[in-house]
This record gives sequence, structure tokens and C-alpha cells, in this order.
Amino acid sequence: MSLVSFHKSLLPMTLRQRLRYLFLVYKKIRQPTAATAATPTIARAFECLRPDMDWQTMSLEQRNLAYNNVAQVGAAYAKKKGEEWTAASKILREKRSQHLDIPYGPKDRNKWDLYPASDRDAPCMIHLHGGYWQRGSREQYACLAEGALARGWSVALPGYTLAPEASLTQIITELRTALDWFTQKRAEYGIAGRAYLTGWSAGGHMTALLSSHPTVTAAVAISGVYDLAGLRDSPHVNDALKFTEVEVQTLSPMRLPPANKPVAITYGTSELPWMIASSRYYHVYRSGQHFPGDLVPVPHENHMTMLDELRNENGYVMRALADLAEQA
Repeated sequence: MSLVSFHKSLLPMTLRQRLRYLFLVYKKIRQPTAATAATPTIARAFECLRPDMDWQTMSLEQRNLAYNNVAQVGAAYAKKKGEEWTAASKILREKRSQHLDIPYGPKDRNKWDLYPASDRDAPCMIHLHGGYWQRGSREQYACLAEGALARGWSVALPGYTLAPEASLTQIITELRTALDWFTQKRAEYGIAGRAYLTGWSAGGHMTALLSSHPTVTAAVAISGVYDLAGLRDSPHVNDALKFTEVEVQTLSPMRLPPANKPVAITYGTSELPWMIASSRYYHVYRSGQHFPGDLVPVPHENHMTMLDELRNENGYVMRALADLAEQA
């Protein structure tokens, strides 16, 4: 079935029918990953979670697991990937240390790391790191610049204050300030080309939300959650964030007018069913209003390995980003 036919088939459906349809698609394309194959108990535990389930009748444990990416792949596996990123990022920062820790605001994490290309007019990837708004840093995820740098791009990585020290409203305000600063100052650091926003997990959500910023030409949202309502029932997220009803309404991309610019939405086919449904439904939401941007399912990848597809200059996600730049 073509994407156009797929979208048309979803539009007349109710939300419950759409989620059921998306789950059937998920079952058809899902393949085991190395992580889930190595942890069959965890894999079986998640088989009971389906996006066609009635959220109101699900237990708190089921709601928590629906978006718990670390529990799906296993804590040891997630830790290993995190250590891999940190080690590679340390090497990259040591090699490209000229424009690190540049402040854009008064708080400790209000800083940019900039990696200008030799060509000041080359495209620039701005990446927002993930960690459910309470973990991670631009330092840990510096290695994600490798793919874009290998293509001759510039890369810019902003930091932001984490929860519970900051609410999501405060985090988004900080990042808007960061993008304003980048607009004004980037040429001073040898970055004059068009800017393309990317983000993974929590960064995927923020990419969708901030893609309307004037400095952003187009965006790629990676494995995000685009309606915050479900996360209020996920203690591993909401114990730190404590979302308000106002935040759910005003900071959920699914509840806002989409940015009228290309936004590609990508996910791994071995991610959690509810994560997959979030990406697919958000793409339906955007395309149903005739806003541009591809849906890019990445075969066999889980929530953690999706970052390898951005880090690799020929990975699915990096190619999706390069395609946006070529179209622009």
C-alpha cells in the first residue's frame, strides 16, 4: 500500500480504529533486534502492550511500560549504548574543541557546542538530545555529529536545563532562546548555511514543537512522543516532569497547528508499539492537513540503535536529513 493510500484509509477512522490499524501494521513489520533477542523475558513482558488497548482500563504498570524504552531493551543494554556514545563523544570533542561551551543564557546548561564545516555556507544540523527531559547532555551526544560532519555539514548542539530543576515549559523557553541566539550569532562562528533541526526521543518531541522557529528550514523528528497526555501516567517520566494540563494542551505537537515546512518523522520498527503509533499517527496528523514531510520507518532498529542511523553518514536518518536539504 502506498503512503497516500495509507493516509486516506486512516482519515475516516476514529482514534481507536487508527491505533488498531497501526498496531496491525506494526505486527507485520516488526522483527526482533539483538537487544530483544538477548532478553526474551523482557520481550514477552511487552507483548501484552498494544496500541489498540483502552488506555482507561490499562493498569498503571501497563501505562508506565507503554513508553519505557529502557525497560524494553534492558537496562544493561541501554547503559552499554550510553557508554559507547559518551566515549565516542569525548574523542570528537577533544578533536574539535575550538567552539565548545558557548553560553546562550544564564544557567549552567545554557551552552552551545558548535562544529563549523570548512565551507561556511554548508548546511547545519542542529540536534536536540533526548533522555525524557531529565537525562543526557550535549557532551554525551556529541558523537551524533559524526554523520553530518562526514558529509561536510556544520553541526550545532545546544544544552538545556533538565527536570526536575526545570519544567518542560522552562526547557522549551530555554531552547527558543538558544535558537534565537543561534540566529544572531552563528555567522560569527563560520556557520552561514541553512539550519536543519533534528532530535531524538524527548528531542524528537521538541523538534516537532520547535520546527516552526524562523531559523529552521526543515526538521527530522526521531522516535518522539507527540502527545504528552499518556506520559502523565508514566512515573518514570512524570515523577520528574509533573506535566500540567496547560502543558499537555500547549506543548503537545498533536494538539497544535503543525509547522508549514518539511518535517520528516522516523522511528525504528522494533520500538515499542505505542512509540511507533505515536510517530505514525503524528505523520497522519500532519499529512492530513497537507503539510510536507516523509514517514521513515527504519527496519529492525530499536529506540537506542536509531541514533546509529543518524551517526552514520549513510544511515537511514542521516539520509532522510540529507534528502530534506537537497529538496530545500
